[in-house]
Amino acid sequence: MKQALIVYGGWEGHQPREVSELLGDALARAGFSVERADTLDAFLDANRLKSLNLIVPIWTMGTIKREQLEPLLEAVRSGVGLAGCHGGMCDAFRTETEYQFMTGGQWVAHPGNDGRHYWVNIIDDNPITEGIRDFEVWTEKYYMHVDPAIRVMATTTFEDYGDTIMPVVWTKTYGKGRVFYCSLGHQANIVAMPPVLTMMARGMRWAAGEWQTDMGLPFAKVYCSAAKPTRPD
Repeated sequence: MKQALIVYGGWEGHQPREVSELLGDALARAGFSVERADTLDAFLDANRLKSLNLIVPIWTMGTIKREQLEPLLEAVRSGVGLAGCHGGMCDAFRTETEYQFMTGGQWVAHPGNDGRHYWVNIIDDNPITEGIRDFEVWTEKYYMHVDPAIRVMATTTFEDYGDTIMPVVWTKTYGKGRVFYCSLGHQANIVAMPPVLTMMARGMRWAAGEWQTDMGLPFAKVYCSAAKPTRPD
């Protein structure tokens, strides 16, 4: 049985406990043994972390001690998967650039704040996105600074910033570890949306070692050939 560790906490506005329950239930349905912890001290035991298949951080902002961060980085470099969403993974530990390098991106703005209406465009058909079509949301729209090494599965367009096409869902590698991220998930009700929870469940499974293939389109291909997407009728 595959082993997953979910570590939740940080800023309470993102409902870390509720999101941890949703993602934990999704992993349990996929046959994982799931441990949930509400302290960063869960990262202290390096050997324990390396025995896992998957780590799911849900910890917006906050700070992390070096003795907590280093075992996490080393575990993922050694081949343990990492998966998460929204600020719980890509707006954590803002001063830790190596953590940001591992995750593939960092939140920098959400113009319009919460409740903004926009479309998420699925740009690659693979086992994570299979059967999911473009969908609309009313939530925070994350403007990210991203690693050009990411492979992109879904995007959105910032029409108010020069029609900038922004990654929403991506994968990458960090050492031997697989990394999956989805910028949706401001609160638990957004994570619970069927297309979001489906991609999160599949992305976590991919990060844990399922589907022995790359997922997503290379960043350069997405942005060199990008055209503003059209809306469904």
